[in-house]
Amino acid sequence: MNKQKYLEQVYAGLLGMCAGVRLGAPVEPTIWTYERIKKTYGDIRGYVKNYSNFAADDDVNGPVFFIRSLMDFKPPLSAEKVGQSWLNYTREGIGFYWWGGYGRSTEHTAYLNLKNGITAPDSGSIKVNGKAIAEQIGGQIFIDSWGLVTPDNYKKAAEYASMAASVGHDGNGIYGAVFVAALISMAFSRSDVPEMIEDALELIPNDSNYVRVVKSVRDFYLANPNTDQDDWRACRDFLASDFGYDKYPGVCHIIPNSGVIALALYYGRGDFARTIEIATMSGWDTDCNAGNVGTILGVMAGPEGIPDKYSGPINDFHAASSISGALNILDLPTVSKELAILGLNQLEDSIPDEWKKSSFTDDIYFDFTIPGTTHGIRTSSDYLTPLRPDNPGERRVGKVTFILDRIKRDDESRIFYKPYYRRDDFDDERYSPTFTPTVFPGQVMHIEFMVEKFSGQGISIAPYVRDSSTKEIFAGKEIFPESEKDFTVDWTLPDVPFAVDEAGLLVRGIDKEKFLGEVNIYKYSISGKKSFNINFVNEKKEFGGLSRCSLSGGSWSIEKENLHVITNEIFQLYTGSYYTRDYTVEVKLTPEYGDSHLLAFRSIGAERAYFFGLSASNKVALIKRDHTNIILSEKDFPWKIVSLYTLKVEAVGGSIRCFIDGKVIINFEDKDFFPSGMVGLGKLAPGRTLYKSISFSEIR
Repeated sequence: MNKQKYLEQVYAGLLGMCAGVRLGAPVEPTIWTYERIKKTYGDIRGYVKNYSNFAADDDVNGPVFFIRSLMDFKPPLSAEKVGQSWLNYTREGIGFYWWGGYGRSTEHTAYLNLKNGITAPDSGSIKVNGKAIAEQIGGQIFIDSWGLVTPDNYKKAAEYASMAASVGHDGNGIYGAVFVAALISMAFSRSDVPEMIEDALELIPNDSNYVRVVKSVRDFYLANPNTDQDDWRACRDFLASDFGYDKYPGVCHIIPNSGVIALALYYGRGDFARTIEIATMSGWDTDCNAGNVGTILGVMAGPEGIPDKYSGPINDFHAASSISGALNILDLPTVSKELAILGLNQLEDSIPDEWKKSSFTDDIYFDFTIPGTTHGIRTSSDYLTPLRPDNPGERRVGKVTFILDRIKRDDESRIFYKPYYRRDDFDDERYSPTFTPTVFPGQVMHIEFMVEKFSGQGISIAPYVRDSSTKEIFAGKEIFPESEKDFTVDWTLPDVPFAVDEAGLLVRGIDKEKFLGEVNIYKYSISGKKSFNINFVNEKKEFGGLSRCSLSGGSWSIEKENLHVITNEIFQLYTGSYYTRDYTVEVKLTPEYGDSHLLAFRSIGAERAYFFGLSASNKVALIKRDHTNIILSEKDFPWKIVSLYTLKVEAVGGSIRCFIDGKVIINFEDKDFFPSGMVGLGKLAPGRTLYKSISFSEIR
């Protein structure tokens, strides 16, 4: 295997999926119909809506997070393990899926089945949920990554996809997963779309409605040959007549939409842009269908085959809405490396060292080795420092370039990466993304760059960060770069009032004569020991959570200086980095009612974490939650209602020391320990608690 080519195709598939989703999302049903799309936008040839940043979408959430079953569990993979990932990475009732109600939303139904002990595949079965719920579209829209990790092995892709889809779907819902994942796997080495479709159909029962609709579209296409791609509309009319929404139950049935996928694949004739455009203009579940065909054609086309008009606005960033705010800032090249690593693991092949640097880590490391990538680095001024477009037919590799366009004295522009997002960074709240900062004061930002001067006298460049709350700029020492000379910046990030939301280079004009040139960035990284402190009085409500915290369950509010939490089941709050291993975490809290007042640490998600704190009958407990709660250690401790306590945990390897008000209460060695994870708060039983603050410090 050419590993670099594989990585590039995985990236192009992921980018293609995001482009299709972004294109189709503004014209989703039920308000938008096929006729209204046609009347309003006519022949779509690009994005119909500009976004400041495109918010999360379930069509990306599922592929990015369900595939983590491959890293969270030891083989062999099973539907039950994928089902546990459904519970682990979601905030119940907020974002991630469409929470449309039990018996109405397939994903909501399957989630509640899983939560109530109905394990996969029964959780998504026709036997439990009925045929209509089991055969909605989700079977094929959450499945792309199973094809991406099984290159040139479409039968294995189909096996994985069938297993993963069975968590929420059955019947034709599973057949859709098999069909899409198989095509993605084939696209790594094949380009004859009609032939690929025939091979994928061989994996599906021939008497199924899924095969029937795909073959009907195929037959219509073959019976009406035309070199004009616009003849797809006649096929869309046929599809509506014979396989329309009126013929299938539920909110978003898979059969009409699988017909659209087939239509777009046939009439797109191997052209990436036209395929996602046809899928969007065909109506019904536009973002789902365009996303699926975008992955297939993206893998087939590679990065060079995705037009700038679709890749540029994405700028390698997509928001997600899992329970982990640290995982929700998706840098597409980094996610691609992680998927490619999972793919090579399936092949028991070695992993390139360069991939490991930026994968499954809290450190930021960008090397621009995939053609055309930006890693989300952007500019504050498209006038003064625009991103330089690639030359036609040629993608830049190993750098990202910004034009320094006629900068004169007192002009100022910023070139930066965003390691943290707030509600005002988005136009809408699609699927409620939530974010926690991923860069912290005290870490070191490393940038390797070179300035090329075309004309003019000079500029200055300085490293800087911006605070997300005050928008205040904190800059380091200025550099006055000579043309075509390599420079390296290593700068320790300063303290900021709230959180760093920009980190990069501050460009200033210093002469009357206008400066024209370019700056090339070759390497960008932020690494080092992490620490932070959150006082809840400073937090804001955003995206169904708090500005720096992701919350799930219970009822909560900010009252005076505390986070006031009431729950009759379970409450969880998470913040901080995801992969950090050894650290201390400290929480100040006041129990008001009930028997569970806890801090959380080394949390991998909603179902896998440690908790320590005040528990029933004047005791304290160390609890390990691995889909069920296990008390690892319990000690007598006469705690009192409405008293302030400082809880602290020090976790180093399997050694866990637990403190209350500075005294060691529990000292425990876990031989099968969770090695890393988020920190936060927890209530595992009914009650009421006031939480004042949470502090974190990495041990290195």
